[in-house]
Amino acid sequence: MSERIYETYSPEETRELGKRFGERAKPGDLYTLTGELGVGKTVFTQGIAEGLGIAEPVCSPTFTIVQVYEEGRLPFYHFDVYRIGDVCEMDEIGYEDYFYGNGLCMVEWADLIEELLPEERHEVIIEKDLDKGFDYRKITVRETE
Repeated sequence: MSERIYETYSPEETRELGKRFGERAKPGDLYTLTGELGVGKTVFTQGIAEGLGIAEPVCSPTFTIVQVYEEGRLPFYHFDVYRIGDVCEMDEIGYEDYFYGNGLCMVEWADLIEELLPEERHEVIIEKDLDKGFDYRKITVRETE
């Protein structure tokens, strides 16, 4: 497993970092995204979408679980599993088609469905450190195999 740490000091920098990841994304990539409420998971995801060439607004699909965007250079499957009560709900939406598809899959709150995640993935952990400023974010990216 490899690990990289990035630091951002504004939402714009967090979005730009996500954009760089979106620009390098390959078909079948799966990103997991964890962090406290309000830490910038959606901002990072919006950057990923921008890097894929998606122009439509991207917001967390908290009540729909998954939002599909097809207009970019790759399909983008954005999951927010915060409201999943039981992992069986993931079967009902056919998560495997997305997780093992030809697009880029982003899963917010991925720790809630850990047992369903493929071993090979990009884990993104976003953390605040108020001692370094209100908008500071430490973004750790782990590549697992």
